[in-house]
Amino acid sequence: MVSNFSIKHQPGFTAIAATCFVVLYLPIIVLVAYAFNAANSTSEWGGFSMRWFQSAWQNVQVIDATLRSFQIGAVAAVLSTIFATMAALATTRTAPYPGLTFKYAAINQPLMVPEIVTGVALLIFFSRIKIFTGYSGLGYLIAAHTAFCIPFAYLPIRARLENMDLTLERAAADLYATPWKTFRRITLPLLWPGILAGLMLAFVISLDDVVITEFVKSGGQDTLPTYMLGQIRRGITPEINAISTAFLLLSVAIVTLFFFVSRKRD
Repeated sequence: MVSNFSIKHQPGFTAIAATCFVVLYLPIIVLVAYAFNAANSTSEWGGFSMRWFQSAWQNVQVIDATLRSFQIGAVAAVLSTIFATMAALATTRTAPYPGLTFKYAAINQPLMVPEIVTGVALLIFFSRIKIFTGYSGLGYLIAAHTAFCIPFAYLPIRARLENMDLTLERAAADLYATPWKTFRRITLPLLWPGILAGLMLAFVISLDDVVITEFVKSGGQDTLPTYMLGQIRRGITPEINAISTAFLLLSVAIVTLFFFVSRKRD
């Protein structure tokens, strides 16, 4: 008996997919809409207005927190991408050996451990260093974000390396090119889209982090997410919606930029 089962048609799948899209995107649509609310409360609509974007732009605390977030995110993204690139090269350009799986697990450990555990561990570790050195600057936040972002940058870089054809690298070796020259002239240009993906992903993860930042930061070191969290505790205003909308547009811009850059590279 021939079955009429078709994988292209699953009863109820369309309804489930539509529900998921509504649950995921409807809150974002509402948030963006109320960012243009003229009223002083998010519970009522007072007409279209840009006043909350202007208010956020003129808020000194928002500007300071935003600049601090970008500073930490940029440095942490660059450092984590460099470390992730070295780790990806070390774990893909080698023959399998005992302990390689353990290295994979160690690199990806921040992805497997709850973020609050990492935050508490960093709090205890850095508190000892602060007492010993007396230093309490942004270096701790940069170090914490860098360590946390390494696996996020590592995954796309490693995936790119594993899918690369080794023919050109072997040909360069046959032509007596040094390992460094082979990397600089062949491997790095082919790897560049993966590096860009890792860099952008690490930057967005660092920019968005709340838990680790809350545990590691010192007084007066609020990033934009922790500032927003503090404001929400005092009561939500459309200014928070405006800041969140700006964050959303920034994320879309980063993804769009990566799409066009990677397409040109490929």
